Amino acid sequence: MYSASHKDYSCLLNILDSIEKIISYTSGFRNADDFFNDTKSFDATMMNFVVIGEMAEKLSDKLISETQLNIDWFKIRGFRNIIAHNYFGIDAEEVWQIINSKLESLKNEIQKIIE
Repeated sequence: MYSASHKDYSCLLNILDSIEKIISYTSGFRNADDFFNDTKSFDATMMNFVVIGEMAEKLSDKLISETQLNIDWFKIRGFRNIIAHNYFGIDAEEVWQIINSKLESLKNEIQKIIE
């Protein structure tokens, strides 16, 4: 199916770790406003999105091309850039939607790759 090099495998494990942290940091919140107002959880979550983007940037072109139909690596890297370069303009509602509608799917797709 997919052929992940040792470096790719390590990056994917780091992405999974960051996803798990984000899920943990956000699980107790009811909505985007509550999440945003807890600055420690919000900041920790943003940092882990940066890590996900950084790890995605380090993946081989081969793995990216083999998985791009199921994972939008371009958007993942782009989201990292938005966070890093426009931190104070981040829309908490958009982040909340990503967490609740995209993160579990990304986790599942990465688990398929590393199995």
